Amino acid sequence: MAIDLRVATKASPVSYGSLAIAAQINAVKAGSIQVNLVDAKSVEGDNVAALVTYEGVKYDTTYAIARLFGRLFPEAGLYNVNDPISSTLVDQWLDFAQLKLDSADFKAQNEAFKELNKYLTLRSFIVGYSISIADFVIFSALKGSLAFGRVFKTKKESLGIYLVRWFEYVQSLDASKVAVDSVQASQKKQGKTTKSDSKGKSSDQGKFEIGLTEAEMGKVVTRFPPEPSGYLHIGHAKAALMNQYFAETYKGKLIIRFDDTNPSKEKTEFEESIKEDLALIGVNSSVVTHSSDYFDQMYDLALKLIKEGKGYVDDTDQLTMRDQRMNCVASKCRDLPVEENLRRFEEMKNGTEFGLTCCLRAKISVDDPNGTLRDPVIYRCNLTPHHYTGDKWKVYPTYDFACPIVDSLEGVTHALRTNEYRDRNAQYNWMIEALGLRKVTIWDFSRMNFVYTLLSKRKLQWFVDQGFVSGWDDPRFPTVRGIRRRGLTIEALKQYILMQGASQNTLLLEWDKLWALNKKVIDPVAPRHTAVLKNQLAVCNVQGVSAKEVKELPLHKKNPAVGTKKTNYSAKIALDQEDAQSLESGEEITLMDWGNAFVRNIQKDGDIVTSVDLELHLEGDFKKTKKKLTWLSYDEDVVPVTLLDYDYLITKKKVEEGDEVKDLVTPVTEFKVDAIADANVKQLKKGDIIQFERKGYYILDAPATGAAPAQFIQIPDGKAASTVSKHK
Repeated sequence: MAIDLRVATKASPVSYGSLAIAAQINAVKAGSIQVNLVDAKSVEGDNVAALVTYEGVKYDTTYAIARLFGRLFPEAGLYNVNDPISSTLVDQWLDFAQLKLDSADFKAQNEAFKELNKYLTLRSFIVGYSISIADFVIFSALKGSLAFGRVFKTKKESLGIYLVRWFEYVQSLDASKVAVDSVQASQKKQGKTTKSDSKGKSSDQGKFEIGLTEAEMGKVVTRFPPEPSGYLHIGHAKAALMNQYFAETYKGKLIIRFDDTNPSKEKTEFEESIKEDLALIGVNSSVVTHSSDYFDQMYDLALKLIKEGKGYVDDTDQLTMRDQRMNCVASKCRDLPVEENLRRFEEMKNGTEFGLTCCLRAKISVDDPNGTLRDPVIYRCNLTPHHYTGDKWKVYPTYDFACPIVDSLEGVTHALRTNEYRDRNAQYNWMIEALGLRKVTIWDFSRMNFVYTLLSKRKLQWFVDQGFVSGWDDPRFPTVRGIRRRGLTIEALKQYILMQGASQNTLLLEWDKLWALNKKVIDPVAPRHTAVLKNQLAVCNVQGVSAKEVKELPLHKKNPAVGTKKTNYSAKIALDQEDAQSLESGEEITLMDWGNAFVRNIQKDGDIVTSVDLELHLEGDFKKTKKKLTWLSYDEDVVPVTLLDYDYLITKKKVEEGDEVKDLVTPVTEFKVDAIADANVKQLKKGDIIQFERKGYYILDAPATGAAPAQFIQIPDGKAASTVSKHK
């Protein structure tokens, strides 16, 4: 039985901590905590921001509720009662938040901010190496602090870079976003959204509080119906997550249904890949069905339409039929007698020579202003064996006929689909009514459209067929596999899609916010490595080094949990040519992770620096130097690597109706440069994400094999330079 958590949305401060912890627990074990938001300053008595009653005991502070939830739901990993050191530390930090951050003394709060910043210098989390109730409770206390909010908004750097980094990271987590967004949604619903809230809302951020029409708690059934004719792309991911969101919100059920009604395009390979990608984004596919499961029922319903005079078999050729529909001209076959239509449909079923020239059309209208109602095709012949039913059938229903039937038969209550189908909603409802089936409520939402991006499977298939990409997992593709190969984390993808919400506004989205969100996810945990571009690298002679030395250094200065690496120090080091060309004789520079050095001599061949003499000055102050340079010991331990970057596949920001894809192809979309990297990269595995310092984030796409160097793909970081069209 779920535990009831009541939270006052007008409390000062709001108990964001209890809401975030509840969201984290529900994400691990759905339905564990029932959250009820109360439009009041207190849920009970005076100043009770949150309340849980468990076994007759009332828990009425964020701290007490956090400890209770942590103990009751150990599977969420937020509070380890079996580890006395960890649980004691968590308890101490909860006391810290209550005593110092909840204080009305702003001066005392400022001292607490400094203490937190210092403590977080080398830590990603308050306790241990993963999120705990301590993180959520301290986040909640800071979120509710007027002093922290004012400084964070106006001059956040004064809070300290480590505290700000940690706060922004916790704030970006799904659980924190659910907590904050749910309160804001409740306030907005009550007409209480503040001016600052509305100003801060992103123009391309949506919401979910749409209130499904005719929805009953525990009875909502949604479905995600992909066609197994390609790989899951980012638009499909949004639809899948939305259907799951509403099924869970109303404590209902989600059906994953494969719309396998066109055997010419569909493969088992695509179905399996879609299941795998759904699992990656956290969509439950335990209930899987196929449209082909209902071929017998659909065939019988098609006969029913014919017998009732609501369908006819047309042998008009495709071009003529298209022209007639466009010009509101009735087909010559429209008024054939029922017996003749049944005979023709039997020929279609048997795949005879004549039957193959025919299709079954619904008899709706000839001249309706909504073109989808002009006698649409609902059955057509196809002799290609079906990947499930084999050669049993030679006629197959169209999606527009199959979808409303299967929705109704499977008990779907709400059909959520993108608003590109809006004109077809009338056709959907006509099918339901004409066949006497149970009604299904349609809710449409906006499709996710990105700049310089195609989401049409047909157009993406064209790029595959033409050899412009390596396959459906190409890092230039908007498929889930493609963007993962480019370095996008599933966590960032889910956060971004859920940020879009169920809005019906059509938006053309930029890629920058998605990649910026991804950077927040990877930055705290990405190991730091060094690479120097191989083309015309400059070799430096370092005076003051007697012998090669190897030191153990942290892979991430702010997160010791990432581990350590071996760094070589020697009398010869390599610099990027660009860095070498910036040097001036006599200046003092900083060699990162080593110390300062003076530039004593620079040798050039034209504009190219061939060698540099450096003299170590390790007692020098790195704060006083302008140039902090990455370098590599130039010895046998360096590893050859290839760094790859990509451009968009098309040159036009927004593809218009009538645009030919072949006219929009970007001439060059892959860029390779050779480099050398520190030997530690040999330990990396395919898919590992790192940062090459001063060069950006990279994902290992292919480890070194034989003479072939390791391939690293650059991950956009959300800044303009990383998301702009290079062709432009």
